[in-house]
Formats: sequence, C-alpha cells, structure tokens
Amino acid sequence: MNPSKNSPSRRSVLRAGALGLGAVTLSGFLSACAGEGSGGENVPSQGGGDGEAFTLNIDFATYNPLSLVIKEKGWLEETLKDQNVTVNWIQSAGSNKANENLRAEAIHVGSTAGSAALLARANNSPIKVVSLYSRPEWAALVVPADSDITEVADLKGKSVAATKGTDPYFFLLQALQDAGVDPSEVTVQNLQHADGRSAMENGSVDAWSGLDPIMAGAEEKGAKLFFRNLEFNTYGFLNATESFLQEQPEIAQTVVDAYEYAREWAQENVDETVKILAEVAGLDESVARKVIAERSNLDVDPVPGDAQLEVLRRVGPYLVESGDVSDQSQVDDALDTIIDASFIEKADPSTIKADA
Repeated sequence: MNPSKNSPSRRSVLRAGALGLGAVTLSGFLSACAGEGSGGENVPSQGGGDGEAFTLNIDFATYNPLSLVIKEKGWLEETLKDQNVTVNWIQSAGSNKANENLRAEAIHVGSTAGSAALLARANNSPIKVVSLYSRPEWAALVVPADSDITEVADLKGKSVAATKGTDPYFFLLQALQDAGVDPSEVTVQNLQHADGRSAMENGSVDAWSGLDPIMAGAEEKGAKLFFRNLEFNTYGFLNATESFLQEQPEIAQTVVDAYEYAREWAQENVDETVKILAEVAGLDESVARKVIAERSNLDVDPVPGDAQLEVLRRVGPYLVESGDVSDQSQVDDALDTIIDASFIEKADPSTIKADA
C-alpha cells in the first residue's frame, strides 16, 4: 500500500504510530540554552557504517516545537543507540544560523523557514527539504504599545529591526511592497530575533519584524502586532545536507520518523508541549499556549510539494531584488532541486522507541 501524501489513510497511519504513549513527566527537562554542554558544541561526525560510531548533529529551535519535544524526550537517542549513534543537539537562534551550520556541515539536519531554505539553496548550499514541521503564522510587524505606527505605510523613513535571511525579513519586504513603500525608504537593522525585540523595546528602532515565540512574549508585555498576513509566512522546513542523505540514509530516515512521531504526540499532548516550549523559551505558559494552539499549525501535511513551491515562487523575486541572490536563474534552479520527499513519503513513526 502506498497512500498519497494527502490521503486520509496516510494520516491515519501516522496517528496510529503515536497511540498508546501514556503520561510522561518533565523531570530532568533539558536546560536548553545556546551553547550549553549537551547541545551546544559542534562535534564532527565520524564512521556511520557497519556499526562504526557516528555523531548525528541536529538542531533544535524555539520556532520549531517538534524539535524541542524530540530533544526533551530522548527518542532519537533511544532509537539510535543500538546503531552506535550519538545525538548532538545544537540550538539555532534563527533560520540564518541554521543555514550557516548546514552550509558548514556543523549540523546534518536543521530547521528553517521555507524562504530561508530557498535562499540557502539558491546560493549553492547543498541542502534538501526532507519534511515540513509546521505551517505557522510566526512572523508579523510589531511596535511598542505607545507607537504611532498603525500601518505599513507609516514605516516610510523609519527604522525596522529584522534578521536578514529569515522569514520575518522577507515578510517585511513583502509587506513594504504590498503597501507601496520602497525598501530603500526604510532603514533595516540586521539584528538577531531576540536583539530585534530588545531594540524595539528600548527605542533603538521604530518597529520590529518579529518571530514567535519571542514575538508572543513581546505581545504579552504590551507590544502591538500592527500588521499580520499568513500568506506572507512560509512553511517550517526540515532540511538536511545532501552528503548526510547520501551517506547516512538510514539515520536520516530515523530523524524523519521521529518528527512524525513527535507531530502526533504533540497534538495529543498539547499541555506538555506547551510546558516544553515555555521552559526552553523562557515564556509564561499562557504565551507558549498561544504559540502552540493559535499560530503553529503542526497538523500540516508533512510532504513538501507543489503548495510549498508555489509559496517559494512568490518569495523568489524578493531574494533577487534585495540582492541576497544575484540572479533569478539561481532561484529557479533552487526551486527545481530543493525538495527530496522520499524520506517523508515512507515515514514510519512506529520505528521510534518511546517507552519512557
């Protein structure tokens, strides 16, 4: 049986793989900060065949809740230990950081927004999109509570913080074009997401193109999301280096299987998923719940295909106009080669050892 990616039977198979999990506790929960011992160092991989030792370098990110669940639960470690595989977790502060590590092969698997993955592939980073982890509304334009800015046109002559190479950056470019504002009329401060929030709050910039869950935390403190548009957000892409997919296909399949197990688990255990996000991101649980319940949309068909390519085709010209990619032909070539759906199409969550 080979159900299509959109068929109910396929979703039923995935859901069945996550049944019977039972209750779990958060004791011993990861003390996750960037650069922390078990998840911060770049450990070079070695071996990987016929029982040789191998280190899987994989990222976790607060904008990718499934990665947090997998890390906290230790499912990859448990499933891969008999294969002599060590799992090394490295935090991505943003899609740009995940892309940097993928290009440097400091990680084998990394999570980004779709726009960031396209940017990387168009600039010759050898990555493939192997799965989708969410269809989020994670980017919006944000101002302090007392700001006079109420619409995108008001940004003319203003300064906006945004992390270049990430969805919020391309969200800003799309919003400006939609409002008839030339990007040259706005000063973009290239700051990492958390620093962008700080700059907005301390008045160093007039606005911020924000990213959840940091954005939800700012909103809880009174910041205003004055412009939102789901269509300007791109999907959450799970990417892997081509060399890893070619040299370690069985381990790559286990990673994709674990993501599908985590997807079903997270939807059936919303409260615990909220707690995990709140702990890692330093959020109140009410804020984390807003991110998970209202903005993440984890129940997305995980097979990348035409729907995602259509979104990326819309974003592609912005990559060229902004100077982030030199030529449209590079974007077109990237669109033709970026997806490898073979792993997610045969994903089997039942292979994941999750007894704990």
